[in-house]
Amino acid sequence: MIYRQLMDGFAKLTLGRSTADSIIAEEGGVGLRRYCKIRLRSRMLDRECRANTGYVEALHDIYRKHHAPVSAPLALISQIQRSGGSLLSQLFDGHPELHAHPYELKTGYPKKYLWPKIDLDDSPEHWFEVLFEENVIKDFREGYKKGPNYDTTFPFVFLPSLQREIFLQVVASGGAASMRDVFNAYMGSYFAAWLNNQNRCGEKKFITAFTPRLATPEDNVESFFTVYPDGRLISIVRDPRNWFPSASRHKTKKNKYRDITGALMQWNKNTQAMLRNKRNYGDRVCILRFEDLINATESVMRHLAGFLGIAFDPILLTPTFNKSPIKANTSFKLETPGIMASTLSRYTTLKDAELEIIDTMTSASYRAVLAEAVAP
Repeated sequence: MIYRQLMDGFAKLTLGRSTADSIIAEEGGVGLRRYCKIRLRSRMLDRECRANTGYVEALHDIYRKHHAPVSAPLALISQIQRSGGSLLSQLFDGHPELHAHPYELKTGYPKKYLWPKIDLDDSPEHWFEVLFEENVIKDFREGYKKGPNYDTTFPFVFLPSLQREIFLQVVASGGAASMRDVFNAYMGSYFAAWLNNQNRCGEKKFITAFTPRLATPEDNVESFFTVYPDGRLISIVRDPRNWFPSASRHKTKKNKYRDITGALMQWNKNTQAMLRNKRNYGDRVCILRFEDLINATESVMRHLAGFLGIAFDPILLTPTFNKSPIKANTSFKLETPGIMASTLSRYTTLKDAELEIIDTMTSASYRAVLAEAVAP
């Protein structure tokens, strides 16, 4: 009778006769008690793992209560594409005194290369809609990956709903008396909602972020320094003979750098903007040579550590994403993670006529900007 009752119970638990026989055969019922304990644990785990909604609510509650405010100024990396901006951003990644924004900052509105215009008379909900970087949704669902040719995908655990809640909570609790308050609330909510951020803790002196071309229009830079008078602007100039092969081969839906004349006009415009920014904002602006970033990485990064007032750390010598080594963002053949010396010889892919055009169109601008660049 006991055996039949056990079998009836085990049948409901989708177990067979052999399992019942082995449990009943064990002396003193030890096996039965052990099984019942394991089964109760299994049911508990199954119930917990199905409670996804409850977990999300619990995460929201924990991070709303315990997130750290962010008031550090922004160190913006900005110049024309294919000049080393993403590399420098990845070298900053993981430094204990920095909040390193992963890859590109896309708070620009309506395009990423336009500084967002925030009206303090608008609602906080509208501020968040303007600043929100929607690429985090795709990166959360699919993982962060530089492009289809890259074989490594990095987990990026980010909850947009949590970011919105924290942003609105911070604004509601502290008000938004200035534009800086709005940006502080946004940056704080961003790093709080990035749940697997490996560099969350510790006092941060700067937020580092890269956005191409944001520093070219004069009103963008004026708006940036209005919000962040204690901010820093870092721009990288790349030899146009190596820049053009990379820019012209870059795989985008609409590559405006394929035509050599149009591309070099854009390159000149960018270098003139660097000179203007250095003239207008002085010591808050740093111009680097891309070639020095590749050839003399430690010297350049030691200089930048001083520029930002942070201690030099060996992690500044290795490009990483969330502290994991990452390959270069290149238009050419992918190599191993780290800094690619081959980026200094792209000019060998050009024809003599192309090299002559580059020299004619850019030599004067290149000499002028090199005179303002850091010499490590």
